[in-house]
Amino acid sequence: MTPVSTQKNIALVAHDHMKPALLNWAEKHKQELAQHKLVGTGTTGGLVAEKLNLPVTRFKSGPLGGDQQIGALIAEQKLDLLVFFWDPLNPAPHDPDVKALLRLCSVWNVPVACSEATADLIITSTLFNDPDYQRFIPSY
Repeated sequence: MTPVSTQKNIALVAHDHMKPALLNWAEKHKQELAQHKLVGTGTTGGLVAEKLNLPVTRFKSGPLGGDQQIGALIAEQKLDLLVFFWDPLNPAPHDPDVKALLRLCSVWNVPVACSEATADLIITSTLFNDPDYQRFIPSY
């Protein structure tokens, strides 16, 4: 078990058709997000930074390696939450990367929200901001 810091590293990612929904969600939760370190893939990271006027570390676009960069954060135990509004109705050419990213979240027990409802529940959870909460991290 690893103690969870109050300030967390949160990745914000969205497929093209889902970017408006993620931006809407992020704006509703700006106050909560402002307390954490934000990262994002390419365009999404830029849009979030602009919309919220908050710093966002931007990686490459998802299909150009950004998904793998976020995956590396997960594998290095440097990510506390992935908010990934992916488009289930429009397959992307980098679907294997997306599946790998979601798989890594499961392997390393990282909370992942793929919908607004799940993201709402995680970001407002009392456990999310509880410095005494310990997320189990498997030792492989």
